[in-house]
Amino acid sequence: MAIPVVLDVDTGVDDACALLLAALHPGLDLRAVTCVGGNAPVDDVVANTLTVLDAAGRPDVVVARGADRPLLEEAVDARHVHGADGMGDLDWPRSTRSPDPRHAVEVLRDVLRAAAAEVAHGADTRVTLVPLAPLTNIALLLRTYPDVAPGIREVVFMGGAAHVGNATASAEFNVFHDPEAAAVVLDACADLGIPVTMYGLDVFYEPRVGLPEADRLVAAGGRGAAELAGRLVRFQAERFGSDSATIGDAGAVCAVLDPAGVQREKLPVRVELAGTWSRGRTIVDRRDWTGDLSHDPHGQAPATIDVCLEVDADRYTRLWLETVEGGGR
Repeated sequence: MAIPVVLDVDTGVDDACALLLAALHPGLDLRAVTCVGGNAPVDDVVANTLTVLDAAGRPDVVVARGADRPLLEEAVDARHVHGADGMGDLDWPRSTRSPDPRHAVEVLRDVLRAAAAEVAHGADTRVTLVPLAPLTNIALLLRTYPDVAPGIREVVFMGGAAHVGNATASAEFNVFHDPEAAAVVLDACADLGIPVTMYGLDVFYEPRVGLPEADRLVAAGGRGAAELAGRLVRFQAERFGSDSATIGDAGAVCAVLDPAGVQREKLPVRVELAGTWSRGRTIVDRRDWTGDLSHDPHGQAPATIDVCLEVDADRYTRLWLETVEGGGR
């Protein structure tokens, strides 16, 4: 049976790559996409998301507008990476559709409550939440409607890192953009017994697509999913002066489809909220002993999650290419 999923996005070039995979792969049942400000302002994110789903031939997927700013911080964006429109300035035909009138948190609530009701009647239709953006919507959801927990199989989020940063020397962009939300999500999942996987920068950059493959996708033409995928890869490669580009967030979707492609370790994780140089860092406790923690004034982090540390990059690149090139469904 196809895995029920909901993506929470800030589309974004690499979110667009992830959306194409989730929309096209027959192994996933994409039930909704919720939007949050991040790579671009939230209204651009909504427009980009609708446009990608149209290219994938999935106008049936509910799209909802969510939080336009972090819980406490002022909104920032990453248009210096993703282009003025947040999606590569491709001059791609824009969708004429409108988002669902409900707020993203309401859509998440309704989808997950429906799944929980089915579970209560003996069907295992729990939904995998795949946040690929700042975790603002998910934090609001879990603290406002904790009753949705029985409808969640797991949370697989793109964010954080055990070793490196990109927004700063310490912090990855999605967590740095709203560190309070990330901290709330980790604590809420620990409270509610929701399994969590962190697909972070330690593996994020590894699955890559070369320019020859991108050109082959573009040659498909027709303003369809394959052509859009190729143009997104080419934009990234040109922006960074490279002969290839990462599929980025799409790797987290690959990890849902093919979990054996990543090596994970269960580790305690906290989010740094106060450090001058390290605010937004995911503090991953990799100490190789389990002895007395009484000397540590902080104790062990309440959230112990699966942290992705290594990835079979070629395997995930093939999965993405075969899906977007073949039209998936």
